[in-house]
Amino acid sequence: MNPSLLRTLNDAAAQLDKLLTDLNVYSRADTSLRALARKVEQAALQAPEIAIACVLLAQVGGRYAIRHCIDTAVLASLAARSAGFAPADVVTVTAAALTMNVGMLREIDGLHARASLLDDAERCRIRRHPVAGAELLRCAGVDDQDWIDCVLQHHEAFDGSGYPHGLQSEEIAASAALVGMADRYCACIGARNYRRSLLAPEALERMAQDNGGHPELVAAFRRLLGAYPPGTLVRLDDGSAGVVIRQTGQGADADADVHVHLLRAADGHAIDTVRRQAHIALALHEQEARLRFSMKSVWGELAAL
Repeated sequence: MNPSLLRTLNDAAAQLDKLLTDLNVYSRADTSLRALARKVEQAALQAPEIAIACVLLAQVGGRYAIRHCIDTAVLASLAARSAGFAPADVVTVTAAALTMNVGMLREIDGLHARASLLDDAERCRIRRHPVAGAELLRCAGVDDQDWIDCVLQHHEAFDGSGYPHGLQSEEIAASAALVGMADRYCACIGARNYRRSLLAPEALERMAQDNGGHPELVAAFRRLLGAYPPGTLVRLDDGSAGVVIRQTGQGADADADVHVHLLRAADGHAIDTVRRQAHIALALHEQEARLRFSMKSVWGELAAL
C-alpha cells in the first residue's frame, strides 16, 4: 500500500523546517533540499487531486512560513508539469518554491499573524528577502543559477512593478514567474487576521489578471486548477453542500465535469454521496459551508493523517 500523501507532505514540512532553520551550517545544502523537492514533487504526482485538496483545505501542519512553502511547491510542481517543463526543471522549480522565503524565515510568522497592514519598515524587509534568500542559498552551496534566479525573481512582475529589481517581461525567467504565481495563489486562498481569504474562483481570476504577460503559464494553472479545484467547499444549485473531489474536462471552462462529495442536504441533514457533473451555484468559505469531515473520509487512505 502506498503511504499517505498527507503524511508524506507533513513529514516533508518537518524536514524543510529543520533544513531551512539550520541552513547556515550546511556547505552542500543543495543535495538535501533537492532530495526533499523530489519527495514533494513525487508525492503530488502520485495523487494530484489529493495534493491540491491538501492546499485548499490547509492540511499541512507546522508553522505558517513552512506550510506556505510546501503548499506553493505542490502547486508549482504540478503547474510546471502542466506547462510542459522538463523533469529536471520541475525539480528545480519545486526546490525554489520550498526555499523562496528563506531570506525572511524568522520574520514571516510574525508578519502573517499581524492584525493590521504592514508598516513601511516591514514592507522594506519583505522587498529585500529575495536577495537575502539567494545569498543564503549560495553560501549553503546552492550553485544552480536557475534555482537562484527563481528565488531572486519570484516577486518580479511583467510590467516592472515587482521587486527587488523591477524586471520586465522577458527579463523574468518563466520558472520564476510560475513560482510567483503559485505563491500568490496560495497567499490569496489563505486568510489573514486583517482580511478574509479569496474563494478559489476569485483567486484564479486574480492570478490571471496579474499575470497577463504569461498567457501560457496562466493556461497551465487553469488546466490544473479550474474554477473549483479539489478541496473547494461548494453549494450546488439544489441547495446541497459538499467538497469538490475532482474536476475533469476543460478545467475552468463550462464543459468541466465536476465531482462533488456531498455532505449536507438542502434541508440541513447530513448525507454521504458523490455527485458527478454537479451543478455548482457558488464556492463557500469554511464558516458558510459548516461542513465537518476528514480528508480520509472523502479521499481514502492516501489522505489519512
